[in-house]
Amino acid sequence: METFLKLIEQCRSKKIYIQTHNFPDPDAIASAFGLQALLAHFGIDAQLCYYGKIDKLSTRRMTELLHIHLFSYAELKEQMRPEDFIICVDSQKSGGNILDMIGKEVACIDHHPTYAAAEYLYSDIRMTGSCATLIAQYYQNLNVPMTAEVATALLYGLKMDTAQFTRGVTLLDIDMFRYLFPMAIEQQLIELEKNTMEFSDLKAYGSAIENIQVYDKIGIASIPFACPDALIALVADFILNLEEVEIAIIYSYREKEIKFSVRSEMPDVHAGDLINRALQGLGNGGGHREMAGGTIGMENLPRLGAYPDDAIRELFFAAMEEGK
Repeated sequence: METFLKLIEQCRSKKIYIQTHNFPDPDAIASAFGLQALLAHFGIDAQLCYYGKIDKLSTRRMTELLHIHLFSYAELKEQMRPEDFIICVDSQKSGGNILDMIGKEVACIDHHPTYAAAEYLYSDIRMTGSCATLIAQYYQNLNVPMTAEVATALLYGLKMDTAQFTRGVTLLDIDMFRYLFPMAIEQQLIELEKNTMEFSDLKAYGSAIENIQVYDKIGIASIPFACPDALIALVADFILNLEEVEIAIIYSYREKEIKFSVRSEMPDVHAGDLINRALQGLGNGGGHREMAGGTIGMENLPRLGAYPDDAIRELFFAAMEEGK
């Protein structure tokens, strides 16, 4: 914690922003919210920021119920200056899923593998089930009091990113669940976890079901219209539930990019490494062993030829062979 306390001292004379990855999910929002409250304990004000939008019912409900105030980059870019400090949370500079904002990225707290190295004044990158776990440990190690709202947010982020403790769980995640649970507001957790799907989401599920192809335990499906990141990830989780599928690859055609979500239950296939190899030279991707994401910019769509779906399938098959 000594190096983290040194970061706090360096932040005292600066304007501080806490940036999540684009289209933040509950874990990113919870981690940023928890860090914001932790910095406030030391007398440092920070604004939460992101690029994209809050695009899932459960995520929007979370910000409203727990009074979490995030600002889009469009709202902040006129006031942000190059000398302002940015702390990346649940994301890493040049990670492919985070916009390079005007300020200076001085710190990173994340639980994803590193695919593009960057220098920070402070970094804490550890492979845990959620980034919320890391933020909770800061409170515990520093013996800082935590509000019920922060505990609820962190616990919800932890549960969501580990798929209710079924994915990527570490002993530290379990320890932090035990630490957070007595402080969290049970009724708010219940409210956050019910009715998490909107009627419009069914269209994406239906499209994926209609065109899914399964090749030797690999399920690949495209969604031919724009979908939010969170929804694409949920469809990938849904496809992975099929008995015949151990790797799910789902992608959505959006205005500026093709967005991918990958899930793996094969012990010898790391989802982050797979998508990183598959999209090399066309886009970027990465993530955990069990789940990962990535994008191909629409400027590279012509390179996929007349039949982009076939080309995408072959990219992942080649990446599978390369990884053996």
